Amino acid sequence: MKNPVNNSAVARAFAWFGGAAFVGSLGYLVYFYGVELGIPGESDDAVLRKTTINVVLFTVFALHHSALARSGMKQQLLKLIPASAERSLYVWVASALLVIVCRLWQPLPGVVYQTSGATTIALHLIQLLGVVLTIRGASVIDPLELAGIRQVSEPTPSSPLKIVGPFRLVRHPIYLGWMLMVFAAPNLTVNRLLFAVISSAYLILAIPWEERSLVAAHGDQYRAYQRTVRWRVIPGIW
Repeated sequence: MKNPVNNSAVARAFAWFGGAAFVGSLGYLVYFYGVELGIPGESDDAVLRKTTINVVLFTVFALHHSALARSGMKQQLLKLIPASAERSLYVWVASALLVIVCRLWQPLPGVVYQTSGATTIALHLIQLLGVVLTIRGASVIDPLELAGIRQVSEPTPSSPLKIVGPFRLVRHPIYLGWMLMVFAAPNLTVNRLLFAVISSAYLILAIPWEERSLVAAHGDQYRAYQRTVRWRVIPGIW
């Protein structure tokens, strides 16, 4: 007979270590973008091949997010694992794939622009705004829930729709924050530009599917939110 206490302890450990892996992968991403992508690669004849590899790498990461976020895939997964562990498994796989993308990224040559003085300060302020939007948006959603810890430690029904803070500005403020961070680099290398374009393109493509899931979860409440906050990511534009 299975010991429920031991099983619960294992589930909590799996979730907490997954949360630690999630934080660690984000820390490595910050280093990767801030340091490694800021160093142009050597000029050679393999730019197209390297670009293709980078696009494929990020596509695999993105497809994991899209596939496991769909209700059909979740239902299949829940036949194999407890519901409380579903988010933790998602976090573990996402963290591992993010590190793989960073480690296997092929450096590209070239610098788009490099600023100085007041322009550099202005761009850093834009990036800081992106950080604030991201942190504030994540805090509304609940970081422990995002990391899969809340589901194991305090099993609760699906989270209610919260329309506070930056969610009153755009419907996806975390995505806006991300784009501000990755595009506003004072030293924009080709590496950083490609990373910014690929990652932002994925976010834009994912929004319709994500919003369909939110409508399915929250019904008329989310439809009313869409009418109230018209802009998905960029205020006044889209």
